[in-house]
This record gives sequence, structure tokens and C-alpha cells, in this order.
Amino acid sequence: MKSGDEIIMTHKILIFAADMAYRALDQAGLLHAHYSPNTVIFRIPCATLIRPDLIVYALKNGFDAVFVASSGPDCPFLGEKCVSIVSKRIEKAYELLDKEGIERERLVVSGVCSTCVETLVNTLERIENFLQSRG
Repeated sequence: MKSGDEIIMTHKILIFAADMAYRALDQAGLLHAHYSPNTVIFRIPCATLIRPDLIVYALKNGFDAVFVASSGPDCPFLGEKCVSIVSKRIEKAYELLDKEGIERERLVVSGVCSTCVETLVNTLERIENFLQSRG
């Protein structure tokens, strides 16, 4: 690195990607869609498997944000039931974040269908913009 070169800091984002959402991430890669290069994708069959304490652990140990990309009502395992179960788990995660003094905005959850590349990229961009705005 030469003197005067600018160091660009990007934030580390952990993505828990459920089945359908993972397909959208795969599609985003094939389409060369731009999103933060410092994302770590952890594929899970269903977002109902997310443990709220793991979200807090990730945020306390190096990740700037966590994105739970759920399959939503398209969940191949639980269908519509998935949404209510994930909502309860995320609400518990928010309670734990509040208890730890961690900003709720650092946790984002969204239903992402297998072809929702634009939704996925926009969500990651919104997360990155939030993180940049806090310094």
C-alpha cells in the first residue's frame, strides 16, 4: 500500500439465509449483483432454527449487523407457520439486544423469495447505509 492510498472500511454482516433466501443470494452472485463483500452467509434450512442468543453472540463478537433472510410464507418446511415462529424468535432477540445495550437496527429480518434478488440487495444496501451513518 502506497502512502496516500485510501483504506475503505466495510462492515461485517452475518446473513442467516433460509432455503429460499439462499437461492436468491446464489442468483445475486450469478447476476454479479453488488453488495458488501464482507458478508458471511450461513445457510439454514428454515429461519425458525435461529436462536436469539446466537444473534446477540454474533453482534458482540465482531459482526456489525445480522440479517435473517427468511423464506417467509414460501418456507418449504412450515409454510405460513414459519412467519409467526420467526417473528417470536426475532422479538426475543430484540429483548436480548435491549438487555445488552445493542442497537435493534443492527438486526434486520426480511422474507426473501428465491427470485427476490433486488429485495435482497436493497436490504443489504440499507444495512450498509445504516452502519455507515453511525460512523
